[in-house]
Amino acid sequence: MSLKALQINGFLASNSPYRKPDEKGLYLEVRPSGAKIWYFKYSLHGVEKRLSLGQWPDVGLKEARALRDKARDLIRDGGDPAVERRKKKIEARLHASNTFRAVAEDFISVRLERSGKAPATITKAHWFLSHLAHTVGHLPIADITPPDLLNVLRKVESEGKRETARRTRAFASRVFRHGAVLGLCKNDPAALLDDALAAPLVKHRAAVLEPRKLGVLLRAIDEFTGTEVVKLAMQILPHVFLRPGELRFGKWDEIDWEGAVWRIPAERTKLRRPHAVPLSCQSLELLRSLHERTGQLPYMFPGQRKFTVPICENAINLAFRRMGFDQDTVTAHGWRATASTLLNESGLWHFDAIERALAHGHSNAVRGTYARGQHWDERVKMAQWWSDYLDGLKLSAA
Repeated sequence: MSLKALQINGFLASNSPYRKPDEKGLYLEVRPSGAKIWYFKYSLHGVEKRLSLGQWPDVGLKEARALRDKARDLIRDGGDPAVERRKKKIEARLHASNTFRAVAEDFISVRLERSGKAPATITKAHWFLSHLAHTVGHLPIADITPPDLLNVLRKVESEGKRETARRTRAFASRVFRHGAVLGLCKNDPAALLDDALAAPLVKHRAAVLEPRKLGVLLRAIDEFTGTEVVKLAMQILPHVFLRPGELRFGKWDEIDWEGAVWRIPAERTKLRRPHAVPLSCQSLELLRSLHERTGQLPYMFPGQRKFTVPICENAINLAFRRMGFDQDTVTAHGWRATASTLLNESGLWHFDAIERALAHGHSNAVRGTYARGQHWDERVKMAQWWSDYLDGLKLSAA
């Protein structure tokens, strides 16, 4: 007798599982837990097999019969429903691991995280991926076409984020190349889109380049009434030519007091090469003042609320805003442009010495490693001259 839909509710659990047959190999197994599972029993090449068709009531009687009939058709054509199901599961797993998102996450893990790239670089990579994940992230990487990517990038571009669009394209290109190495795709559609995007509007970071105004700014920093650690960061930054991130993540074991050198490890520099900074007398004095306050802590410039992390990346810029200097006048990163411009205009220093001081690097990576021979003596003199020059501008602004 075939089952009736109304009967199924009345099948109660027992101490051991039992079966209620329908027809043509379909039956319902009632388990001690109360679960009711549909199965299709069939024989193939003399071997009896069974195929799970789902749980009642998620799969009703009518649907279970339809699934059974589909399996019977497959057997009649020479197939095996169980084998086909395993194939589909394998294909689904392969599909999941071959998506653009999966390959991108593998790229970030292997090429960035395991390679010791800076946390900021890894965070930025995840940010680029976020622009792509919702639209092409679920697609098999081999199926993505240039128009698929262009639609995504044009949307970012239409929001006024031209530079973000171009850098997201570059990130996507690296992911496709990674996928090609793994044998998951054969080409890089992102490589074709470089000329399809609008050029970014270049906006230089604000910097004070006029000596008189620079003196006024330096005096204002000395009169800052906010957090002492932030004030010292603002006072030290003009003297050392560092990028704000290189400064705020500084640790005390990087300071060679006797040699008057601050050694920045490779993982914290933009070019991933170690960088040495000669310290003037003024820099050392400011660092000693800072050491009295934070010398026992992990970071030279700890956060106000949590000492185990450095000050936030916007701390210095926010302090400038509090002092009345807007973002079109001065930024933390702009001090590098200030130093580069005025040092070059002085005519006293070799261009390469200034470039080394700014850690702009050299095509030969070996020559960049704490390069004492790379205009080091000139850089030591230049660091002291620059600090004296800043003091002179500050006095003249009184």
